[in-house]
Amino acid sequence: MSDNNTLWIIVAAVVALVVVVGLVLLARNKRTQSRRDEAQRLRTDLESEREQVAKRQALADETDAKARAAAAEAEAKAAEARRLSERASTHQETAATHLEDLDQRSRHIDKLDPDVKTRGRDGDDAPDRQVITDPPSRVENPR
Repeated sequence: MSDNNTLWIIVAAVVALVVVVGLVLLARNKRTQSRRDEAQRLRTDLESEREQVAKRQALADETDAKARAAAAEAEAKAAEARRLSERASTHQETAATHLEDLDQRSRHIDKLDPDVKTRGRDGDDAPDRQVITDPPSRVENPR
């Protein structure tokens, strides 16, 4: 073989090696760019999901605030109901005391009134009354 042929073989081998290295570098760059693009797409998706989660968290916080406000309102209404119940109880006790006082006064008045005959029964809260509408006329004693 001649030196010329050997030289062409070496040049062809070097060119082939350069082409192979170029193709390898091109493939690697393409793969690297593909991975960059995939990573960017995944980051975009991740950011979108983060926004959705942030919206859900904001909704959860808002709902929790509404629930706490409703609970506070319910607690305030329960306290108001207890206060009104105590007030009603006080009024009922006062009314019962006054009613008892009125009943005692009525019995006392009945005892004073000569036109009311009472038949006293022990243990009876209200005595049976018989009101005489026509009081007897006075009969004078002839002596």
